[in-house]
Amino acid sequence: MNQPLLLPALREDWQRALCVAAHPDDLEYGISCAVARWVAQGKQVTYLLVTRGEAGIDKLHPAEAAPIRVDEARQGAGEVGVTVVDFLDHRDGMVEYGTALRRDIARVIRRRQPDIVVTQTFAERMVGGITNQADHRAVGLAVLDATRDAGNRWVFPELVDEGLQPWSGVRSVCFGGAPEPNCAVDVTGFVDRGVASLRAHRAYFEGLGDGSTDPAQVVSWIAAAGGKRMGVDAAALFDVYPLAPGGPPPWETGD
Repeated sequence: MNQPLLLPALREDWQRALCVAAHPDDLEYGISCAVARWVAQGKQVTYLLVTRGEAGIDKLHPAEAAPIRVDEARQGAGEVGVTVVDFLDHRDGMVEYGTALRRDIARVIRRRQPDIVVTQTFAERMVGGITNQADHRAVGLAVLDATRDAGNRWVFPELVDEGLQPWSGVRSVCFGGAPEPNCAVDVTGFVDRGVASLRAHRAYFEGLGDGSTDPAQVVSWIAAAGGKRMGVDAAALFDVYPLAPGGPPPWETGD
């Protein structure tokens, strides 16, 4: 059987990234390892969470769970050097794709002016054939569309009224967890930081029940599996959608 070609490296000739996810822990399953690398390079990375994850702990009422999960999200982000974590306050488990979500994400894109946007796949199945969750699918597709909305003055003109001018500087959208990734980030040396970011979600993991989920095993396994696709010890994999027509590809070509 032929081995798959090694994935190329994501270009890193950019300075600002916005990472968008549905829930407080979503970015910690591999993506945060890449974030730790980027922050170490001096890049500016900010997080945007669409919900507060209030429906994620079965034994806690959402009103009790929300502030706990917000605190854990900020702790997890801090473990990889991210100091800005914004929330949109859409309802956990009930996120709907549509113009309201697109507008809310486009607003933050205009405010943060990222060069790339990172989020989770909107595919029905994630890497390994795992069925993707409804909120993840809605958010992933809304992120892709909002990056274009953010650059169009006549889409959501109310954002201009808020003082937010169009931003069309997003080069690409990088989807983590995708079933068919097309590039990778070498996170060798940054896995421990990613593990620490997931460990910060203590109440969430306690709420899962039997304590069998070990953040170190989860993150290390994801990173090692990604590394095999890149030919390195550890990697975060992405399906990258380029947005700039005529520009260079978002991955290294070896030229």
